[in-house]
Amino acid sequence: MEAVLLIDFGSTYTKVTAADTETPRILGCAASYTTVESDVGEGLESAVAELEKLTGKVTYGRRYACSSAAGGLKMVVCGLVPELTSKAARLASFGAGAKVRKTCSFQITKDDLAEIDEISPDILLLTGGTDGGNTECALHNAAMLARRKGRCPVVVACNRSCAERALRLLKGHETHLCPNVMPTLGKLQIEAVRLKIRDIFLERIVRAKGLSRESGLLDGIMMPTPAAVLAAVELLAAGTENEAGIGELLAVDLGGATTDVYSIADGLPTESDTVYRGLPEPYAMRTVEGDIGMRYSVHGILEAVGIDRISRMSGLPKEEAQAIVDRFGRHTEALPESDGEKAVDFALAAGAIETATVRHAGSVEKIYTPDGALYLQNGKDLRNTNRIVLTGGALIHARRQAELAGFAMYGEAVPESLRPKKAEPLIDGDYILSAMGLLAGYDRQAALKIMKQSITPIG
Repeated sequence: MEAVLLIDFGSTYTKVTAADTETPRILGCAASYTTVESDVGEGLESAVAELEKLTGKVTYGRRYACSSAAGGLKMVVCGLVPELTSKAARLASFGAGAKVRKTCSFQITKDDLAEIDEISPDILLLTGGTDGGNTECALHNAAMLARRKGRCPVVVACNRSCAERALRLLKGHETHLCPNVMPTLGKLQIEAVRLKIRDIFLERIVRAKGLSRESGLLDGIMMPTPAAVLAAVELLAAGTENEAGIGELLAVDLGGATTDVYSIADGLPTESDTVYRGLPEPYAMRTVEGDIGMRYSVHGILEAVGIDRISRMSGLPKEEAQAIVDRFGRHTEALPESDGEKAVDFALAAGAIETATVRHAGSVEKIYTPDGALYLQNGKDLRNTNRIVLTGGALIHARRQAELAGFAMYGEAVPESLRPKKAEPLIDGDYILSAMGLLAGYDRQAALKIMKQSITPIG
């Protein structure tokens, strides 16, 4: 047996998964509270002790870890036009596993600087202008960022004509130069930025979060948890050179603070009367809704869908439903116990899934031209995506999972949304996607086989 220990330092729980890569199979999974305020090693030791109750003593050949503890990877991105370089910067950040707390378009103001200092990001990303295009905005923003009181690494990925000048303006700050995220109009070039963000996370952020105390136990790979999940779902969809994947998919990870959505699909127009508008989006794409979560961000769900709908779906009077939502927001560790709480919890999960997938998927708009009707597509067309994967504690332990998966699909309530029309719902019942994303860096074939065994149809 070749055993590997896979660790996910989460904001609330530290999850551990033992995998045998020779068979391949899952040996066991366990979790314990993340002790980020004291020593994350304590939570890890507790989780491993729980794991050993299932597996017995195991000698691990390798240990890999990812983390979203202590707030994960907070970023602020700065660009020029919101629909172009600002969007390209956000896509690069999301793909690296970051939570983008603020996006600045056009020229940064003093108020923007004050807000950035309040956020205290782990990394700043400066973009703006195509190569040979506008230089004024990127240079202005570099000069403004140089005046910040706070200090964090700045990744510069703007117009190559002014990138070196931007670096000089940021003298005294830690800077990293990457190729422009949008070198020509409509062309994305984000992989170098994604890799650089991961490098900084490994070198600096892990140390700042106190996770480096465990570095002696780990073997190499360390990345933000969402980046690990993205790697896993991309492998699950595409497969390896020796084994096919399951095809294009949409995955929803519903947590207490955020809702992450992943799509592995090209999403290009499939109809001859449809024209794509805006930046093409990556084949493997992640978005994160920082205002949508089952506990810490429960009021974000309420704001998105309204108390009337929560009341209607739960079958409770508005006042009672509101009181339960407020209680969930105050007691973030609370699990639903009464029938009323379970009904409200279901309604909140449904609202979160629907809101997050509508924001993630593309949309279509009908217009009329002298030659007849045309459709303009923004974002990905996911209507033909054939599988939906549910993951995250809030969904793994939820009742009526098949019904919840339906809220990620096309609905008459939002007819312009290009979400899947007919897709098989799957559940990551052992909560292993982040672990398999880590394992994929070591043994892709074993990770794929384990996912095919563990991620199963709902019901």
